[in-house]
Amino acid sequence: MRAPYFSIVTVTKNNLEGLKETAASIAAQDNSDWGNHEWIVIDGNSNDGSEEFLKTTKAHWISAPDDGLYDAMNKGIERAHGVYIIFMNAGDVFTDETVLSELQNDIDEPLPDLIYGDALEQGQDGHDYYKYARSHKHIDKGMFTHHQSIFYKREKIETLRYDLSYKLAADYDFTARFLKMNPYAIYFDRPICLFEAGGLSQRNAGQSRSEEFQIRQEMNVPMVKNILVTARQMIAQFIRQLSNPLYWKIRENF
Repeated sequence: MRAPYFSIVTVTKNNLEGLKETAASIAAQDNSDWGNHEWIVIDGNSNDGSEEFLKTTKAHWISAPDDGLYDAMNKGIERAHGVYIIFMNAGDVFTDETVLSELQNDIDEPLPDLIYGDALEQGQDGHDYYKYARSHKHIDKGMFTHHQSIFYKREKIETLRYDLSYKLAADYDFTARFLKMNPYAIYFDRPICLFEAGGLSQRNAGQSRSEEFQIRQEMNVPMVKNILVTARQMIAQFIRQLSNPLYWKIRENF
């Protein structure tokens, strides 16, 4: 039996409606031959009917207590068999039904270690904003796209896992370490995911910036540059709180 091309890992806890949205998005993919992708769900022992719903799906799933989001994502890595892994947590959806087929058809040999694309961000004002990815070569300035728009080549992950000491920025740390070991990355020119704004890292922006600062220190980013990156993030957060449309207008032009 051949390995699936994509492993879609979903972490969830007591988010049945979000889980259903993600399930529908995966099922709608036009390469919906389930030999071509697998859906792995790591449920944190939900009590909202998620387990009953999962029994009706084709997901490979477990439901058990865990040590938080990143511990659950590590469990997902260990259960994946695909050529590439992407993390689409409960409530995250693909932008349309052709994402996986287009990517699989358009990527040439030799296969890159990492593939990333743009994102659509669902603003709290009800509008969807196009979030262009920055180059992965600027990982020292922060995450270059949403985590849900990144495909990691599974065999290159090896023993790499999310560092549980980071509560909000372990995805940034994971991606930075992955790229250091596996620098062959390509940009796929299209939006991959629809991301709902107001997530955990945005609600706790100060702690997230602090963790990212520490990660850049471990990357040996010069102190002055690290301070400037953090200052830029603080200014961006201030503008976003002041006016979300203004924030996106500025972002489009810089």
